Amino acid sequence: MAKTDIFQDWSKNSKNFKGQFVMMNFRLAQLLHSNLITKIVFFWYLLYYRIFIIWILGIEIPPSTSIGKGLQLFHGQSLVINPGTILGENCVLRHSVTLGNKSLEDSFDNCPKIGNNVNIGSQTCILGKVTIGDNVVIGAGSIITKDFPSNCVIVGNPARILKMLES
Repeated sequence: MAKTDIFQDWSKNSKNFKGQFVMMNFRLAQLLHSNLITKIVFFWYLLYYRIFIIWILGIEIPPSTSIGKGLQLFHGQSLVINPGTILGENCVLRHSVTLGNKSLEDSFDNCPKIGNNVNIGSQTCILGKVTIGDNVVIGAGSIITKDFPSNCVIVGNPARILKMLES
């Protein structure tokens, strides 16, 4: 794992202290989780992260999740990200977003891969082994179970392309 800067999401959440707080704690947990020795020495911090951030705040972002720099959180409540999910850089997540596999039997390999500069609306579910391209806007309440290309606006249940954006 590459060196993690625990403040790499700070400026993207500049007017949102909760977003700054959660992402700083996530990046620190991610850094500590990357090495067996730091997992053992800082087990207390990883326990704090699990109890406070994941259980109490309801923002389920496991430390093993692959998230590019510049993640912006709006409200954060009811946020669930499977550890097998891959998020690109400069993404936006709103409340009640679920990114994960389709069933308990699915492995971490059957999770979404989200490109760079993707803006995900509230109450959106992206499930299964799907790929979302770069520069995509996903409308609130969308249910996504198939791949979508870059530079588009996606809406609906089931999700469909509303329009293509200029690249």
